[in-house]
Amino acid sequence: MKKIFERLIVFFIGFPVLLAIVVFFPQRNHLFLNLVDVIFTVLGAVEFRNILIRKNLVISIPEAVILGAISPAAWTVVVSFGIRGQIVPGAFILGAAWLLVSRLFTTREKLDLYLNRTAAGFAVMIYPGLFMAWIIQMAVLRHANMVIFVFFLMTLVNDGAAWAAGFLFGNNNRGYVAASPNKSIAGFIGGMFASMVIGVLAALFFGDAFSSDVMSSIPACILLGFVTGAAAILGDLIESALKRSTGVKDSGSLILGRGGALDSIDSLLLAAPVYYILYRVLF
Repeated sequence: MKKIFERLIVFFIGFPVLLAIVVFFPQRNHLFLNLVDVIFTVLGAVEFRNILIRKNLVISIPEAVILGAISPAAWTVVVSFGIRGQIVPGAFILGAAWLLVSRLFTTREKLDLYLNRTAAGFAVMIYPGLFMAWIIQMAVLRHANMVIFVFFLMTLVNDGAAWAAGFLFGNNNRGYVAASPNKSIAGFIGGMFASMVIGVLAALFFGDAFSSDVMSSIPACILLGFVTGAAAILGDLIESALKRSTGVKDSGSLILGRGGALDSIDSLLLAAPVYYILYRVLF
């Protein structure tokens, strides 16, 4: 009961705060939100690093901080400060070069772990940073305020609705997904339905941003909600699989009722690129 109460507190306080950041701080292409993105990515990268260590995939905390921040930080420089050129691929190449070269100069014992240590570095650089960077890229879209606002509604309301539906109606339909046995069919249905409802509301109330050239706006927004909701659920399951494979229950203890930072952003990770790409295709 305590965890349920804590989770509700985080949802009903943290969620409005996040939406307020989107609405009231759009300056410099949402610089404030972009910095929050970088911070949560770094925290998630450190937690992921702690998970990888359990499989002898070792990377230091300073490396996890820097490598995890590379993609979102580089995109923030481009999006919020208008610095062009090859900043993003250049930053990624520098990180990759560091991983490949730095591990050459070590003892024979550690050289035997060259592959493990290099793989850990690449994993942290990609997950969650490369995925979270897609949220920052949304800030340059024409109707960025509404697009980002709806993205967070589709993903986080999906997460909340899936949890509530599973809690209320999921007792007899759990255990179908090995990565997360506590997840229920009722939860999946509730989350997907919530994302599609948000899609309909987006078409009705944010018509300027969600007027489709491909099909009628409401079906397009329902499709966007369906695919984004599915990606959000899969993102949650991906992190569950990573934790379960190493015997970890939560990625950390930073967020009340939810666990770590990675536990709090897992549903955003796969959903962000999927939502961005599909939005560009449909609208």
